[in-house]
Amino acid sequence: MDSLEIRPLTARSVVLSTLLGVHPPRLPARYLVRVGDLFGIAEGTIRVALSRMVAAGDLVQSGGTYALTERLLARQARQDEARLPPTRPWDGAWEIAVITAERRPAADRAALRQAMSTLRLAELREGTWLRPANLTRPRPEPVVRQCTFLTGRPEEDPAVLAASLWDLDAWTAKADALRTALAGATAIAERFTYAAAVLRHLLNDPLLPPSLLPAGWPGPDLRARYEAFEADFEQLLTTHVLA
Repeated sequence: MDSLEIRPLTARSVVLSTLLGVHPPRLPARYLVRVGDLFGIAEGTIRVALSRMVAAGDLVQSGGTYALTERLLARQARQDEARLPPTRPWDGAWEIAVITAERRPAADRAALRQAMSTLRLAELREGTWLRPANLTRPRPEPVVRQCTFLTGRPEEDPAVLAASLWDLDAWTAKADALRTALAGATAIAERFTYAAAVLRHLLNDPLLPPSLLPAGWPGPDLRARYEAFEADFEQLLTTHVLA
């Protein structure tokens, strides 16, 4: 269970996952209470969670409606990207980021590492990050300020290079375990928790060109299974919550 990152189902996780899954991410408290009821969570528990999430800066409240804050809007954008990757045809080129800023404070180094992960770049060695140039996405300010970007092509087999930068076998093994777990889940709470684990795993998909992936790469199928769950959950919300 722990290897699949199955986190306990709490009032906070239900509220957060529900808002992250709707566009715009804003719902009245009474709807969130009804969502909690689907999972056997009492109204009072949901309302306490809402108050705590507002205090923690996760939500903003206005007129009985709760919405995600800017920080969590960025998380929603990352989740949307994981579900619908911004890929483009690949011509063999790689994007290379070389850190050129000097005397960087610890906060800047930490922000850069997080930004590189979000951009799905891998660290070849300290100060040099790269990936196949098959994604279209903006580069955040910490990256633009601290790095110089180049375009190049490896002389070695690019599939061998990709396999050295990302542990594709481990990603595949976990994806297979998640697919099995989600397929075998029947209760809504169980499906909900496994689907959340699937989405977290998709956030770590390197989104490599198909020619660099091992045979039978499970990324597309895992995405399709998550989308099927999302459609079922949206229907459940429409029928039992938003009606």
